[in-house]
Amino acid sequence: MSSIHTNRSAITALATLRLIDAQMETTMKRISTGLRVNDASDNAAYWSIATTLRSSIKAQGAVVDALGLSRAMTDIASAGMSQAVDLVGEIKAKLVLASEPGVDKTKINKELEELKAQLRNVAQSSSFNGQNWLYGSPGTVSMPASIKDYGGFTSVGYIEIDKSQTTLIDPVVDANGLLTRDRNVTTAGGAAEIFYLLGSGTAGTAKAVTLGAGTTTDELSGMVQAIDEMEQDLIDANALLGIKAKGIERQEDFTRTLIEVSKKALGRLVDADMAEESTRLKALQVQKQLALQSLSIANSQADMILQLFR
Repeated sequence: MSSIHTNRSAITALATLRLIDAQMETTMKRISTGLRVNDASDNAAYWSIATTLRSSIKAQGAVVDALGLSRAMTDIASAGMSQAVDLVGEIKAKLVLASEPGVDKTKINKELEELKAQLRNVAQSSSFNGQNWLYGSPGTVSMPASIKDYGGFTSVGYIEIDKSQTTLIDPVVDANGLLTRDRNVTTAGGAAEIFYLLGSGTAGTAKAVTLGAGTTTDELSGMVQAIDEMEQDLIDANALLGIKAKGIERQEDFTRTLIEVSKKALGRLVDADMAEESTRLKALQVQKQLALQSLSIANSQADMILQLFR
């Protein structure tokens, strides 16, 4: 039935055209953003999960940056400790040389003083980002290493460094430094002696590791023992830094893996299939052309009714 008040065909064609336009708008949005879930109205559940994942990825990225700084700090401390081990080894070698008969001990002592100065420079210059694990007062350094999530409760995990095991020189308390603390030894002659390399030593009882014309062979044997003990402590400290560096490296690699896995999961949830969306857009464009033609035909029905009265 035809009517001059209501053009049912035109209304149907117009409704179809509006539906196609809405679908085209959605498809164009997906193509332009690359996402099939742009906001909560697209899919509330997926959008909520994706938002949480994005936040987690950002936090993990911050952890990777922090681990990079921690690794740099550890590498610098380890480099300084390695240099200190080499210098202490040279000091021990000079003391052994001084044990040889006829050697000028005062000349060797000048070399010892130079090596001591180098040790101080190494300890003071092994700093990064305002931190120095080889010089200063001991303490615990906490470095961000992970983001923990237990049952919705989020916290930060840390890798800790105990500076009491790595401090070479404490300018305030000699007993805290590996190079400044007293060393109790027994000389080759059986005498109990206390030696110190840097710092001031225990007043009245400790002897400095220094050479003079009157330095005895027995004293030299005690100095060698003290330096050997010191060298072993430095080696242990450097091994500790190596263990921490390896742990930081493993944690950094693992965190990067977590980020990549999270990005893949995020993509599966919200990324648009660009090939599919492109094909859908072409189909909708054809449908829109057909809908426009249908609307044009429907609107022409009124002209057909007028022809009946001519």
